[in-house]
Amino acid sequence: MPETTAQHATERADFQATSDPALLESADRGESQLLSYRELYLLWERQQWRTQDLDFSQDRIDWHERIDAEEREARMYGLSSFFVGEQRVAEELGPMMRAAPTEDMRIFLCTQIADEARHVAFFDRFYSEVGVLEADTLTGRLQETSAHLNPEFEEMFDEALKRRVDRLAAKPEDLETLVEAITIYHMIIEGMLALTGQHFIIEYNTEVGTLPAFVEGFLNVARDEHRHVAFGASFLREMAQQDTRYGEAIQRSMAEVLPLAEGVLRPKWIPEDTPQDTEIFGATLEETRAFAAKALERRLKVIGLAA
Repeated sequence: MPETTAQHATERADFQATSDPALLESADRGESQLLSYRELYLLWERQQWRTQDLDFSQDRIDWHERIDAEEREARMYGLSSFFVGEQRVAEELGPMMRAAPTEDMRIFLCTQIADEARHVAFFDRFYSEVGVLEADTLTGRLQETSAHLNPEFEEMFDEALKRRVDRLAAKPEDLETLVEAITIYHMIIEGMLALTGQHFIIEYNTEVGTLPAFVEGFLNVARDEHRHVAFGASFLREMAQQDTRYGEAIQRSMAEVLPLAEGVLRPKWIPEDTPQDTEIFGATLEETRAFAAKALERRLKVIGLAA
């Protein structure tokens, strides 16, 4: 795999092709050429990858021989958040896809369901072939790794998001609820939490030279997520321009879940009184939050909800 960092990866043509506003300086001025839903689908066809092509043999050596037990335990929060998070959001996409008001939207969201399933398979292969956990089934590994998550994670996924998705399953014509669900899913869970975590996890592993196959696969996951977030930005901009009540729904749902997002960004093992300038895996808590906030600001500017 060629040498790269998460920062440089986002400058690659394939990442830039997603038109995720967070990757574009023009978004600071509220300018962005978002792709249509059809264009996002065609981009998905061009950006395919296979989990089975990854060779985790060096990663297994790194995990057991180069990374000590204390660091392995510390790394588990980030890994668990992604593994369980991918499984959770894969479950919730079906009702959102059925509630989407146009066929082009639904077709793209079908591709996202496939992506999320592939992300679960990627993490499952990593956990299994590297020997991270004791469980020997996908279900068992998901249950075992869940012990590393914090309460805010559960509130975000199993309450805030699930409550809205369950409402959509019963009433798919409720566009206001769909706007809230996509705000939480695409803007906060994927756009703030997932892509921030991916940035710093990839950057740290690249700098210290560990887990090369994981980094290669995780870069593919990150590229997928940027494409998903670009869909969310297009949808929310369209809805906010259509009716002010949808813009209010975006702001209302963000006000509810942003405090939870703050908690998710702090690993379970970090004490509450840890100073913001404490460096953890190559980045401080302050830098992590600033990165997430900047990405959200750029997307909201393009949607039309930030000055």
